Amino acid sequence: MTAIGNCQRCNSLVEKGDLRCAVCAFVLPVHRDSRDGVITQIMRCEECGAAVSYDPNAQAPRCAFCDSTMHVEAIEDPMEQTELFLPFQVGPDEAKGTVREWLGSLGFFRPSDLKSEARIETVKPLYWVGWLFRADALISWTADSNADSGRSAWAPHSGQEPMVFENVVVSASRGLKEKEVAFLTDSYSLMTAGPQPYGPPGHVIEQFDVQRSEARAKITGAIENTAKGRIQAGSIPGSRFRKVQVSPLLKGLSTSRFAFPAYVMAYHYGGRPYRAVVSAHDASRITGTAPLSWLKIIGVILAIAAVIAIIVAIATAS
Repeated sequence: MTAIGNCQRCNSLVEKGDLRCAVCAFVLPVHRDSRDGVITQIMRCEECGAAVSYDPNAQAPRCAFCDSTMHVEAIEDPMEQTELFLPFQVGPDEAKGTVREWLGSLGFFRPSDLKSEARIETVKPLYWVGWLFRADALISWTADSNADSGRSAWAPHSGQEPMVFENVVVSASRGLKEKEVAFLTDSYSLMTAGPQPYGPPGHVIEQFDVQRSEARAKITGAIENTAKGRIQAGSIPGSRFRKVQVSPLLKGLSTSRFAFPAYVMAYHYGGRPYRAVVSAHDASRITGTAPLSWLKIIGVILAIAAVIAIIVAIATAS
């Protein structure tokens, strides 16, 4: 977290780049150095939009996330910089081997020869970026439930609860999908973070490429979603509920900018490209895309249809 002082109204920490206090929305004085735009060159993917560090020695670079073409782009607005990096704890060969095993464990409806015939084309080590935040908030909630509903199906309920949010990760990555990030997040040991990247040769570092206002909106959305889950888990009376709404009143918020290590692997099967993403802290944590065996799917459908037809025929004959 790059704190530059405290809010004049509520005394909450203020971070560099903030135009308003994240807690009370007080308009902050503009520091001259935050308005001095520095032109930064980055590499931008033409397909997924990911931004990575510019390398003048790279010849016709391909995106580490989706293997599409990249181009040089000049950014005038100041970009947020990564503060802490998690080290790679899984090597490329181990990651490749676990992906091969993963391909063989995806279930009946995948091609039988997927593990043996899939051709892994590239294994790319990279850092994807996100915010790690801590927040204190008072959560107001409303919901309908069947508790005290009398003759009606539903009755309104409401309440307030103080909540603390520790080490919540919000993705700032354009190269990874939200569901991929959500799957990988729990695999990382945050205690290993350091100020410098540590990984295999050729690793790529994604750049923070989100405006401050968008970053705050994503963090606020994460607080609301987390609070809603907690409220649904134990605060609403009754056995059934609906229309759950939450409204957080922040009392404190601090953020840090992290880079998380992963491997992105491109592989082909049957002439089509697919992708797998492996956590570089836990090689068993793998997510990605894989082909389906439509022959097996159609066979199961036909078998079910045949069984139903036999049952109907027996019932009709009886």
